[in-house]
Amino acid sequence: MFVATGRSKLNAAQRRYLRRFLPAMLVYSVVIMVSGNAIGHHRVSGGLLIALSIAPALPLLCAIAAVGLYLHEETDEYIRMRAVIGSLGGTGLVLATGTIWGFLEQGGVLPHLPAWFVFPLWAVGLGLSQWVCNLRDRWSGGAE
Repeated sequence: MFVATGRSKLNAAQRRYLRRFLPAMLVYSVVIMVSGNAIGHHRVSGGLLIALSIAPALPLLCAIAAVGLYLHEETDEYIRMRAVIGSLGGTGLVLATGTIWGFLEQGGVLPHLPAWFVFPLWAVGLGLSQWVCNLRDRWSGGAE
């Protein structure tokens, strides 16, 4: 989410972000396995099925909130700009992929893509955007 340079330690906003984001992802990892196992191996229905189905989304909502809070709390304008560019890159990748995939799916060219795929795709786009920003900074001599 943020740029860690070799000369700097994590600032307060970055530490808070990690304290929020990492537990959310740990909980997500456990919940996705438990709920997937319960739904796949047991006959669940009704409210329990709804609860087990939505349970993996809740830690991801916490992770999304952690990203939003980080963008709000980061005081270094350059680092915040880089995080925003990364987030926009992730959002752009989701929108472009969803649009193209949707039309190809409608035409029968591609299979249905589950909606839960949005968050991992956004994270990939965020990482790619930040990688491109790092390359751009290195080539221009901006990064140390």
